[in-house]
Order: sequence, then structure tokens, then C-alpha cells
Amino acid sequence: MEDLVTLALEIGFTHAAPLNISALHALPEVRSMCESDRCRRYGRSWSCPPGCGTLEECAKRMSVYSGGILVQTTVSLEDEFDLETMHRAQELHKSRFLTLARQARLLYPDSLPLTAGSCTICRSCTYPDRPCRFPGKMLSSMEAYGLLVSDVCKESGLEYYYGPLTLTYSACILTKEE
Repeated sequence: MEDLVTLALEIGFTHAAPLNISALHALPEVRSMCESDRCRRYGRSWSCPPGCGTLEECAKRMSVYSGGILVQTTVSLEDEFDLETMHRAQELHKSRFLTLARQARLLYPDSLPLTAGSCTICRSCTYPDRPCRFPGKMLSSMEAYGLLVSDVCKESGLEYYYGPLTLTYSACILTKEE
């Protein structure tokens, strides 16, 4: 995983570490958070529930992987209402992760990238009327797969909270090789 860690840091992620694969637990309570539809993507995207599959299907997909990488983008906020920095950090993280996922898929063709938030590859998703336009590029979120991100970070040796007036976006890529 050192090649992916190095690549992630070169791309500009604030933090990167090998993923503790045993930290991946598909939890019903996390999926329930998706069902509450606070992000307004539930039932509107192939990358989100129910389009990404049942929790059991997601757990089964993750079970074939033996390694991976966890990456983070952390920013400092001027105050707790610094929406401009929050939005910019989200866009920066998504851009970095698209680059890393593309590279990881070249190095590890069977890899499974799991991002922060819903897939944004297409301006509007074809769900549920037509198949995904780019299934090989689609990015589901860690939460869509039932992962409690704070636990995955902690068990992989990375912080989840970096102190007052900070914001961190986390994502991971699962691979079949260590």
C-alpha cells in the first residue's frame, strides 16, 4: 500500500494511511442514517441506497478485499459558519479522490473506491430509469456501504477529529493486494 499512500500524498491529501481491513463493518444503523435522507440522495442515485445494493450485498463486495488505503482532506475554518471553506474543501477532496481512484484502478483493476458523499461523476444520475452511464467510474460513499467513518479512521490509525475549527473528509480504496 505504500505506493498508494505516496501517490495520495503527492495528489495533495492531508493524511493517508493503510486501511485496516478488519475495521470494515457494514452497520445497519449507518444505513439507517442514509434512509433518513438528510443528504437528499437516498433513492436518487445508483451510488446510494437502495441503488448501490443491500447492506448484505455491500458487505459481501467488501469481503473479497485484503487491503487498501484511507485518505483525508483536512482544512481549518475561520469560524463554525465558514461555509465557503467547507464547500471548497468538499470540492477539493472530491477532485483529489477522483484522481486517486482513477490511478488506483490502473494499479489495482479490481479495487473498490468508497468516497465521501454521493457520486458526482454525472450532472444528473439515471437512477432508476436507466443503467448507470459509467459503472466503472461510479463512486459510492463509505456510509452507503454501512461504514462508520470515525471507527474506520480510528482503527486504521488516523484521527477523525483534528480539533476545533477543522473539517475532515475521509474516503478509502479497497484492494485485493496488500
